[in-house]
Amino acid sequence: MAKDKYHELIKQLLEEDGWVITHDPLYVRTGLGTVEIDLGAEKLIGAEKEGNKIAVEVKSFIGHSKLHDLYKALGQFVFYLPALKRQEPNRILYLAIPQTAYDFFFSDHIAEEIVSTNQLKFVVYDKTDHKIILWT
Repeated sequence: MAKDKYHELIKQLLEEDGWVITHDPLYVRTGLGTVEIDLGAEKLIGAEKEGNKIAVEVKSFIGHSKLHDLYKALGQFVFYLPALKRQEPNRILYLAIPQTAYDFFFSDHIAEEIVSTNQLKFVVYDKTDHKIILWT
């Protein structure tokens, strides 16, 4: 499967933030087949403690319609979340999206309801300045 335009940027930004990339991609089995979440990463908390584990689905939002890109991203997230919880219950799923897409998404009053209903978590990145702006 083709990687999103900013896949390598997100990978680099996670590493700069202290995450170790453990999977590229992270394969998750479902009853319908295996899906690929873009990245799996871990950050160690202490010398001998188990670290925090995340899975990150990278989205570039460079299609013809931000709304269509949002539908697709949300669909993937909603599909991946229960499969990931079954296979790796301690790994948290994030959707990595550019700041412009995050601002577009949260310009609508329904965004908070979508976030809470679907347990959405974001890594918001600035594609111009090459930095992570926000973890939600």
